[in-house]
Parts: sequence; C-alpha cells; structure tokens
Amino acid sequence: MLTSRVVIIGFLIVLQLVWFVILFLRLTQYATWINITFVGLSLAIELYIINKSGNPSYKILWMLFIGTFPLLGGMMYLLFGDKRPSRRIRRQLHHGRRVIGIRPSVGCSAAALPVRMAETSFYLESSGFPMYQNTKVEYFSLADEAFPRLLEDLRKARHYIFMEYFIVTEGVMWDSIKAILKEKAAAGVEVRFAYDDLGSVGCLPKNFRKELAAAGIHVLTFNPFRPALSAVMNNRNHRKITVIDGYIAYTGGFNLADEYINQKQRFGHWKDTGLRLYGEGVYSLTLMCLELWNAFYNTNDNCKKYLPHRYHPEPFPTDGYVQPYCNSPFENETLAQDIYLDLLYQAKEYVYIFTPYLAIDDEMQHALCMAAQRGVDVRLVTPGIPDKRVVYSLTRSYYEPLIRAGVRIYEYTPGFIHAKSYLVDDRIGIVGTINMDYRSLYLHMECAAMLVECSALQKMKLDCVVTIEKSRRVTLQDCKRRRHSLLWQAILRTISPLL
Repeated sequence: MLTSRVVIIGFLIVLQLVWFVILFLRLTQYATWINITFVGLSLAIELYIINKSGNPSYKILWMLFIGTFPLLGGMMYLLFGDKRPSRRIRRQLHHGRRVIGIRPSVGCSAAALPVRMAETSFYLESSGFPMYQNTKVEYFSLADEAFPRLLEDLRKARHYIFMEYFIVTEGVMWDSIKAILKEKAAAGVEVRFAYDDLGSVGCLPKNFRKELAAAGIHVLTFNPFRPALSAVMNNRNHRKITVIDGYIAYTGGFNLADEYINQKQRFGHWKDTGLRLYGEGVYSLTLMCLELWNAFYNTNDNCKKYLPHRYHPEPFPTDGYVQPYCNSPFENETLAQDIYLDLLYQAKEYVYIFTPYLAIDDEMQHALCMAAQRGVDVRLVTPGIPDKRVVYSLTRSYYEPLIRAGVRIYEYTPGFIHAKSYLVDDRIGIVGTINMDYRSLYLHMECAAMLVECSALQKMKLDCVVTIEKSRRVTLQDCKRRRHSLLWQAILRTISPLL
C-alpha cells in the first residue's frame, strides 16, 4: 500500500538523497571553491581512515570508493561508513551493563581442554562470556524442528519469558507464539519482547506494540527506523534469543516468520539451524537480554534474580562445554570475526561452514585459503536460490580464489540456506546469527554459542554431511562461465561495505 510505513519512509529517504545530490551538484557547478572544499574534505577523510584503527580491507574499500567519487565519497563515508555507532546508544548499553552489577560466578574453567581450545575460550571469557558445563544442548537442523519444541517450552513457562528477534512477520509462526505470550502474560508471567525496527519494517501492523502492551507484554523496539540519512541506522539488532525461566534458551539463525519453518515458500526450501540450551549455559543469553532492557527502559534488573538455579534447584545434566557470546559494534573489538579466524587457524582435519552471504575481507579469505592449503578439508555451503540477487553476485565473486586454494564450495540445491554455523574436527561447533559479511561482523549486534565436545556435535556433523550431499559443488569451470560479470563483481566488491 502507498500509505504503508516502509513506502513513506523509503520515499522520504530517497527524497533527501535526491535533494542532497542536486544541491551538491548545483553548488559544485557554480562555485569552484566549494568543489575544492569537498575534494579537500574527502582527502581529509581518507587521511582519517588511514590513521584510525580498524579492519584494513574495510578501510581500503572505503578509500577506493572515495578516490573513485572524490566529491560525494567523503560525504557518503560520514553518512554510512564510520562504524562508530551513536554515542547515545553506546552510553545506554554500557549503562545497562553497569546496572546489572557484578555477575555471579556461574561458569567453569576451560583449563582441562586442549591448549588451543582453552585459549579460544579464555579470549571469550576475557570479553565477559564465561564457559559453562552443566548444560544440555539440542541441535536443530531445521527451524521446522525447533518450532514445536519452542512452543512446548513457552507453554510451560512459569516465571518469565524474554524474546529478542530481528524479523517478526504475521503468520502461522508468530501468531502461534503471540497467543501463548498473551496467555502467559495474563497468568502473571513476566513477558518481554524486543524486535529490530528496520528488520521488521513493513512486516507488522500499525497497532503491533499497542496490541502486545494491552495484553501485558513489555515491548522494546530497537533503534527505531527514521526517515533520515544517518549512520546509526546501519547498526541493527540481528540477534535471535528466547529465554524461559532462566534455564531454557533458544538461539540460531531463524526469525519469527513463516518462511523460516517452510510454511511459506519464498526461495525454495528454507534451511536454518538452531540450538536449545537447558542448564547453566542459558545465563549468558539471559544477561544479553537484561542489558538491552536496562539500557533502553531503565528496568534496573539485578542479575541474581535471573540465575539459572533460582527456579530450578536440581542439578543440570553435563554434556561437554557451552560458551554463548555476542558481538556488538558498540564495543571496541571484532569478537565474531576473531573467533571464526581462530577456529580456522586451529583446525586440523576439517571445517564445515554454512553461511547465506559471503562478503569477507582479505584476512578471512587468507585464513580460509591457508587452512585448505595445509591440508584441512574446508567446505563452504551457500544458497542455491538467493534471497538478494546483488548480494548473491557478491558472494560468488569470492569463489574462484577460494576454489583455487582448495576450498570446496557447495550451493544448496533445494533452495536458500540461512544457517550460520562452523563445525571443526568433531570437537568444536558454533551456531548463531553471525553471517560471513561486513554487516554481521562489524555493524550489527549478533549472538552465537560455541559448543565444545558436546554430543550435539554428532547431529551437527550428520546435518553437514546430508546438506552437502544435497548441494551442488561449484567448480572452476563454473567460475569461468561467469567471467563476463567480472566488472560487475569488481564494482560490488568496491561497495560491499554498503550492502
């Protein structure tokens, strides 16, 4: 509809952009000194980019873009390129963390693990994400499998439910969950629901917040999408988390929309993966939710109230090690990229990777190639049917150098693979929301769980094998057939930080 929010906001943004370009061109046409000023600004920004800390590939791409468009490039970087998010949001999130106070010691030591695994765990722990035992992990090879279990656990909730998702769309999946949330809120269960405004724009009715609030559900809209050209609009909450009573949690790649459970066909068969945690490992996911609510709603939650054993005094089963963690542009470290790189460096036998998008820097590309060249069986599964044609072309632009280095690349023939996971040597796995692209690695709030020596890794391995069997292996000959699009791919590489 022409009156829908997404159409209106899109029109206003385009109007601003057109006005900005026309004004800019008019000024540069009639005033040489203004032209010189903008070129000088672009030069100053390039010097700033060179001297600031950050990923070299990301900086080089922006410098190339500014060098190609010296008049507009500098202004585009100020609007979209600087990864430093809004100071206001940064302050709010840091406040949310401080309010929680000193976190009770719940995690365990990773000292008993092999040295390289322990080092990875210690790095996450130094960033505030401890490792846990006393947690049972269930792996879902499809969101279709996770959905019935999620509904069952939601129905059993007695004290509180926290949910945090990037995309929410009306349909079978969300309507089923919404009915349970309303029922639980009416029964006195504390229900909090957070969603990303841009992720769900155009997917929800105008009265969405009012309907939930009227049912007693607390609603948080992250970084409301406004019709303005602003860099902070780049920073989205891409996490997918459900926490129930402090000792059951779900995370993974699936959002709350019918295509994720194949109730709706969009791009063939939709494959996504997820985890169910039962036990002490849920605590880190609980804290992620509490920090967000403390930050934006000043709920002043104390973490001791939400400990895993508060409503489950009995011991939890032990099944390997679990280490949930999150990545955020509001911190000064690239945790998600660092963990992916570290797993590639320590792999000895194989690395199986699922990702819907591939837009990586030189460091990640080198790590993938180096692992393959030293004899590690590196396999990458990407979509057979894309959801975004431009990003799909960008993904394919990385195939040839990876294949030449020995990386095996497969495209998921049945449809679209939206899963984000790593499996290494039968001993370490990661399942979460983190794509292998600039947005996930540098611009979005993300989450994942690292599994070490858990029995769930066996099912994860089987899923990898079955998925690869269903997929078509990409060859160098396939890449050569697409040589006619080299120029287009080069352009996409140049603007990849914007995609």
